[in-house]
Amino acid sequence: MTKRQNRMVLVAILVAGAVLAVTLLFQALGNNANYFYSPTEVAEGKAPIGKSFRLGGLVTVGSFKREDLKSTFDVTDNKNKFTIQYTGILPDLFREGQGIIAMGSLVGKVFIATEVLAKHDENYMPPEVSDALEKAKE
Repeated sequence: MTKRQNRMVLVAILVAGAVLAVTLLFQALGNNANYFYSPTEVAEGKAPIGKSFRLGGLVTVGSFKREDLKSTFDVTDNKNKFTIQYTGILPDLFREGQGIIAMGSLVGKVFIATEVLAKHDENYMPPEVSDALEKAKE
C-alpha cells in the first residue's frame, strides 16, 4: 500500500471510531435521562410505564399519611392529582401545600418514589412544577 492509501485507511478508522463514540454517548445519555411529567401528563398516559421519571406538583393538603417510614401523599397540578408512595426519610422542608419533585416509576395507578425533593424556601418553586401549574390553568 502506498502512503496515501495508508493515510486514507487511518482517517477512515478515526472517523468510524468517532462516530461509534458519539453514538454510544447519546445512547447512554438517553437511557439515563429522567424526564419530568406533571400529574395531568401522567393521567393522559404520556409518562413511560416501567421506566423511571420525575413527577412533580403541589402536595395536596390533608393527603399525607405516614406509617413508620412509609409515606403516602397526593400531588396535584390543580387539574389532576396522583398518589405517591415513598419509603424513607422525607426532606425536612417537606410539608403539605408545597411544591415537590419525586423520582421513581409508575406501578398501576400509584407512583412509587425512590427520592423526594422539596423546595428550599417559600419563594422558590422548581421550574418544572411552576410550568406544569401554569399549563394546568389554561
